[in-house]
Amino acid sequence: MVSCGAGRAALRLSVFLLSAMFLFIAAAADDAAHDDESTPKSATCSNRFQLVKVRNWVNGVESANLVGLSARFGASLPRHASEAQQWPSALANPFNCCTNLTSKLSNSIALAKRGDCTFTAKAIVAQAGGATGLLVINNDEVEVLLYSPERPVVDLSATFLWLMAVGTIICASLWAEFIVCEPVDERYNQLEWKDQTGAGMINRENEKEILEINAKGAIIFVLAASAFLLLLFFFMSSWFVWLLIVLFCIGGVEGMHVCLVALFSRICKVCGRKTTSLPILGEVLILSIVILPLCIAFAVYWAANRHASYAWIGQDILGICLMITVLQMARLPNIKVASALLSCAFVYDVFWVFISPLIFHESVMIAVARGDSSGETIPMLLRIPRFFDPWGGYDMIGFGDILFPGLLVAFSYRYDRANRKGIANGYFLWLTLGYAFGLLLTYIALYLMDGHGQPALLYLVPCTLGLIVILGWIRGELSDLWNYGNSQSRDRIVTDV
Repeated sequence: MVSCGAGRAALRLSVFLLSAMFLFIAAAADDAAHDDESTPKSATCSNRFQLVKVRNWVNGVESANLVGLSARFGASLPRHASEAQQWPSALANPFNCCTNLTSKLSNSIALAKRGDCTFTAKAIVAQAGGATGLLVINNDEVEVLLYSPERPVVDLSATFLWLMAVGTIICASLWAEFIVCEPVDERYNQLEWKDQTGAGMINRENEKEILEINAKGAIIFVLAASAFLLLLFFFMSSWFVWLLIVLFCIGGVEGMHVCLVALFSRICKVCGRKTTSLPILGEVLILSIVILPLCIAFAVYWAANRHASYAWIGQDILGICLMITVLQMARLPNIKVASALLSCAFVYDVFWVFISPLIFHESVMIAVARGDSSGETIPMLLRIPRFFDPWGGYDMIGFGDILFPGLLVAFSYRYDRANRKGIANGYFLWLTLGYAFGLLLTYIALYLMDGHGQPALLYLVPCTLGLIVILGWIRGELSDLWNYGNSQSRDRIVTDV
């Protein structure tokens, strides 16, 4: 039978799996939607939007650069500041540029004062007067330089994010092999299984709280994720994001605590054996008591300073620890369940990124990931600043794009180990390479699509699930992979999701 520890496992994992419910895309953040097809066009106003960097000088002193969007009319801007042309400027007449102009503005930038009508109305009047651009100005002496620099073809920040995602999956898969110490004393086992004859308790090596996902639970999970995504899209506000931040901190603290206790127990085996008795909790590790307040303090500090320029470091540390712990606690029994989970997640990701704009007039996934309606960003993702991009912003990848393929990669490692397979004739190495290649394809697509968010699972699922199916079929092991675990059900502690 399963002891009360299994109930605690289900409760703790429910917090972790809530984070995985956000299958966010591997996309660039903080970018303007500069090619919105829903904006009005005409035969003479049909240019693609360009992000525009505006260098400006007020009274001879250079101010902070501004970022804007080009208009539907006018010439395209150069990519480099050295190629930018200094257009002559001319005052609009009338100065507010709200009614038909009496002055000729051909091949000039119209200068108009702010107010009296909308910016769009001013732009329409300036266009009718032949202006190549429009600047709304104040009463100070202003100099400007307009250009539209290109993004770098290879962004090192994206490379670091790629390494973090791949490294998280590798670390989680090998965690039990290289980090977890030898079996602990039977007194501290949390999960125990007793056979029907009552002959005795059977200890598992490296006792852990494990939830084994089944096909039904996988499908329900993805449907619940869709419902929750819609809830966020329509009702997300600052207090709702705060609720998600609190949940993220709880999961991050738990994940960091588990990882640090395991690491220090591995380094100092004596520390991993000293215990004390506490009311209600019973006998616990002293090391665990010492580390827990540090983890809580780390999460609280991150939450309080989450808008700081360095906050991404704390968010990534908490997220990686959380995902490593999730991949230790949740397991796929075979590729039959993996096919159900990843296929549903594949459709989910593609639908909410590419198809949802046809229904909701914008990508639901991207809008939620950016936090458009709340002004806050969702914490359930890894992110890193684009240090070498002139436009700034962040590269990011959602937890789901790591966790769902990671469950399959971790399964492949357990399968290889159980069947004594080598590196070359096993599956773990090839699925790890497949995941890395799929994530690389995601970033290539992100670049080719000019920074528009991509459903990462569109590339990751074929490169992982498709790869293991093809390899299994070629090696004649597909049937065993498909039904693996059915005959060993009594050898593992199972709590179905």
